[in-house]
Amino acid sequence: MPTITISRIKTSRIVIVLLLLFLVYGAVYPLNAELKSFYAKQFSPVIVDRNGERISLNPNYRGYYAEDVNQVPENFKELLIKKEDRFFYYHLGINPFSVFRDGLQALLSWKLRGSSTLTQQLVKNLLGNENRRTVKNKIIEALYTLALELYTSKDQILKMYANTVYFGNQMQGVKEASLYYYGRTPEALAKTQTLELLAALNNPSARYPGAKKNEEFTAILADKFGIDTYGEIEKTQPRENLAPYTRKTNPSFEVGTLNTSCEDKCALTIDASLTETLRNILQTNLKSAAFRGVDNGAIVVIKLSPDSSENELLAVVGTPDPSANYQGKQINMALKARPIGSTAKPFIYAKAFEKGARPYTLVDDREYKYKIGTGFYLYPKNFDGKYRGIVTLHQALSNSLNVPTVKTLDFVGVDDFNNFLQNTLQFYPRQKLENYELGIALGGLEMDLLTLSHYFTIFPNEGILKPLKIADAPRVTYLQPPMTTALTTAPKKVVDAKFIKLVNKILSDRVTGVDQFGLKSNLNLTQSNYAVKTGTTYNFHDSWAIGYTPDFLVGVWVGNSSNQPIRQITGQQGAGKIWHDAMEFLLNSPYNKKSEFNFDGLKEFDTGGTLDCGLPNDHYQSVRNLIEDNGLILEPHNGDVFAVESGATVPLHSREEANWYIDGKFLDAGDDLSWPPAIGVHQILAETKNGKKEKVEIEITKDDTTGTP
Repeated sequence: MPTITISRIKTSRIVIVLLLLFLVYGAVYPLNAELKSFYAKQFSPVIVDRNGERISLNPNYRGYYAEDVNQVPENFKELLIKKEDRFFYYHLGINPFSVFRDGLQALLSWKLRGSSTLTQQLVKNLLGNENRRTVKNKIIEALYTLALELYTSKDQILKMYANTVYFGNQMQGVKEASLYYYGRTPEALAKTQTLELLAALNNPSARYPGAKKNEEFTAILADKFGIDTYGEIEKTQPRENLAPYTRKTNPSFEVGTLNTSCEDKCALTIDASLTETLRNILQTNLKSAAFRGVDNGAIVVIKLSPDSSENELLAVVGTPDPSANYQGKQINMALKARPIGSTAKPFIYAKAFEKGARPYTLVDDREYKYKIGTGFYLYPKNFDGKYRGIVTLHQALSNSLNVPTVKTLDFVGVDDFNNFLQNTLQFYPRQKLENYELGIALGGLEMDLLTLSHYFTIFPNEGILKPLKIADAPRVTYLQPPMTTALTTAPKKVVDAKFIKLVNKILSDRVTGVDQFGLKSNLNLTQSNYAVKTGTTYNFHDSWAIGYTPDFLVGVWVGNSSNQPIRQITGQQGAGKIWHDAMEFLLNSPYNKKSEFNFDGLKEFDTGGTLDCGLPNDHYQSVRNLIEDNGLILEPHNGDVFAVESGATVPLHSREEANWYIDGKFLDAGDDLSWPPAIGVHQILAETKNGKKEKVEIEITKDDTTGTP
């Protein structure tokens, strides 16, 4: 009976002990979780590109630079344990023999000596108690130490230590210290360099690698561990003798202007290597004689995929040299609004096709007169000052003709087009859209390159405006271009695919545009499956080129940050040259999947010796003449006022041969006459043989601006 009682007592004690251990194990779990939370905050916010290459590293909350090392090198681990905690693998975070020894010494000498294990040092650093060494803090740290040991493996504790220990000069963690002091990763450190880092541990502010005290203590450690460093030349060099160590690469200049909030590690869609290649292309071209007088430029590249619901921002180059501080080099010009020139035209023609016009629709390229809001009249001119008579919309867009585009926008309706920009595309203009009127067709609308490139993706994406992704981690993040009123987070159909295909058919045609751009052009590439549109603004202030394949889009702007003219450099000559070089590089990169444009659903029509495209259910004849102006008198226009000198004449032009009458009196017959007018108001009548008539009224005044000096 007594034997049974004793056995039960022993069993009860074991149960109680196990229960207490279980309670302790559960009780310290929150402490472990708290430490892990503190640990997660130790790292610097780091931004990497799509390939894991670092773009920028920012200080952590302590003002230190720290980046996670994937694996602690065995050499560092071995020497660290030898120096700091020989019994690391044999205790639960607290070495009782060291505690007893140091306690005894404290009683005898009244001095408190440190006896911290690696785990205790790690806990002290995580709690921020480096400079608060009190008995109370040591007791609290002991509880945290126990918690960490119970819930964390020894190897993980070593990694946490290696990532958080301070090495001086704002360097936290073995990875940043290795890169800063030696210009190499921890795995590549020589034994001497590893000893120099370990020598800094107890007094990093005074014994950092490179300091005299570090050299002295390194020799002591080498002797203590029996390490022969004789003959090793890989010791610390003066910082200035090493390759410049930067925590921010050139792409960080543009990334920093994109409002990508990054509190931890962010993985962007940007390709840093591609960005710098494009920057070199921009730099090289701007330094050439052909670009004399041009100081700045910008490039945007967007990755496309027909199988994806989003686009990806691959590159933004906003300056040729982010390190320069002159001529606006510190401005990201990819985000600055400038007049976009003829790059607005594809959107106008897409809306015209939506309204019933087709590439074979005819338009008269001649002088037109439009009354604008200021009360004055607009007489649009083509870039070269010439009129070409009857042309198709295909010819007009291929050759970037201004006059037919103004006529086309008039057909679409300025209000309808403005509604498309503001409500469908959610564009936020610099001024009220109604102020631009027909000037949009002449390139007066302002937009930044990133926003314009974003909108241009509707053409390779067959009318779908997709979100523009900028980051994959820690979560998928979309970018809102500067001149948009809302963030696009889901694909949005803005134009029917069949009308977009008609635009792509024209912009990918490099033959019809020969009249304006020539047979040899920067717009010609080694691959044929691409589309492109250029733009030049008034007085040559801006040069644009935006082109695309189904796989990627490249947008280029060239100009001066000061808005000074660029010496008559057109879109083809300026931005077109840089666009050409960028496209050729991308065509030979993995980003080129060689996807083909989809022209399914289009129909070819014989337009009289040539073929042009339309849609299967088109009523060819009515569509062909949909926009054509049937007016008889081409010049002068009703309401024109001429200030003439003595002996001057007024031109009289008609669409076909006609009899001309001035104030009821017959003048002559023909389709191209001139008339010496008299001062006053005159009625001009033209009448054809088949009875077609048209009358205009003009006023002749004396030119008072001339005279002898």
